[in-house]
Amino acid sequence: MSIERMKEQMSSKGGFIAALDQSGGSTPGALALYGISEGSYSGDEEMFRLMHEMRCRIITSPAFTGEKVIGAILFERTMDGEVEGKSVPSYLWNDRGVVPFLKVDKGLEDEKNGVRLMKPIPGLDELLARAAKLGVYGTKERSVINLPDREGIAAIAAQQLKLGEQIAAHGLTPILEPEVLIKSPDKKGAEAILREELLKGLDALPGDYKVMLKLTIPDVPDLYLDLVKHPRVERVVTLSGGYPLDEACKRLAANHGLIASFSRALVGDLKVSMSDAEFDAALKTAIDKIYTASVEKI
Repeated sequence: MSIERMKEQMSSKGGFIAALDQSGGSTPGALALYGISEGSYSGDEEMFRLMHEMRCRIITSPAFTGEKVIGAILFERTMDGEVEGKSVPSYLWNDRGVVPFLKVDKGLEDEKNGVRLMKPIPGLDELLARAAKLGVYGTKERSVINLPDREGIAAIAAQQLKLGEQIAAHGLTPILEPEVLIKSPDKKGAEAILREELLKGLDALPGDYKVMLKLTIPDVPDLYLDLVKHPRVERVVTLSGGYPLDEACKRLAANHGLIASFSRALVGDLKVSMSDAEFDAALKTAIDKIYTASVEKI
């Protein structure tokens, strides 16, 4: 079955996950970075069409294959879209060998106790059922940690793990993403508390399903090794968090067992004005750097 081959790939294959899941709030910024200013399009439909074209250009590039990009996280509209006459999840897996994931969170609550919990996700069960039918392997859901507040971080971990339980009930593998902001006034302190709360929550998980974790690259190298080795964790991946590509790769390479799941660091040098040859070369350069940092450790 495809699901078993996907699980084997996500559990053990060298490579990284491409985060192509910018949604409504982050799409204008992603397009601007690509060279399409907010004033050059009108309304959400045109904005999302342009974003879809950018994503299609990425995933159809010769460099974007399962040899180095083992998974890709999609925005809901991308999951529902098509590329070369096929559904995007089907194209990714069957034509590219890349495991598809879906971003399911719907934004963040206001900050309380130094963190921003996820907003409620209406219609989640229906969305998960549709994703599974389309061949999606798993999901990603993001919340944010700013301060090393024990109560706030415990609430973040509990919400993520509870949502993971609901997702796993649909046969999907959840990527839990409690992001510690790189501009946190005490990033190291917040990461230490997060590690403790995640280990505590993982030890208490019901059932026998596994989760993945997507965490900010820690300030203390190998801080998350216990999470990498935990029996309920399929893989631990890291977000670039705003670090430039070379800085993100340097930090990642110092952490054994972690692989990348980069967004801005992956696509930051891509421009709409590039020829296909220039675009493919720039994407290949980024992919090669991220792959090397994911599989070759200091």
